[in-house]
Amino acid sequence: MYTSFLLLSLLLSLAALSNAQNSVVTMELWCVAKNNADDSALQSALDWACSAGGANCSPIQQGGPCYDPSDIQNTASYAFNDYFLKHGMTDDSCNFDNTAAVTSLNPSFGNCKFPSSLSGSNRSSSSSTASYGLGPSQDLNGSNKISQQLVLLPLITSLLLIASYNTWVICLS
Repeated sequence: MYTSFLLLSLLLSLAALSNAQNSVVTMELWCVAKNNADDSALQSALDWACSAGGANCSPIQQGGPCYDPSDIQNTASYAFNDYFLKHGMTDDSCNFDNTAAVTSLNPSFGNCKFPSSLSGSNRSSSSSTASYGLGPSQDLNGSNKISQQLVLLPLITSLLLIASYNTWVICLS
């Protein structure tokens, strides 16, 4: 009977873990300038994004909350991200001659708040979940971590109980 309980507990834990891994985790995404991108390439891509690309660059203009003429990466990141959100949030809309990449780490700083994929402007409600192969954002509320811990706890407990039961049976033999 004890073995049946342990086996059932183990199977239920594995089923719960499988469901947790197959569920869609909603995460925020941003398009940012790559750290290793050349400043002149970033400036060229930034110029295009703010003109022909149609990105809203007013927050990075003088007097805007994201204005910082000394940091081309932050400035370009803001424009790249706006373009990315307006153009389908695809790999192609976050390339800029290979000077940009998608991230789940919030690039906002100070009073400069970057809109994310969850607040993107030209999206339909059916595409509200991002499913890129990236880890969760650092600023997520931790609910996914908590649910995984609640699933793993019975699994680990079951495995320890099975190991101790097997040890006990061997000692009695």
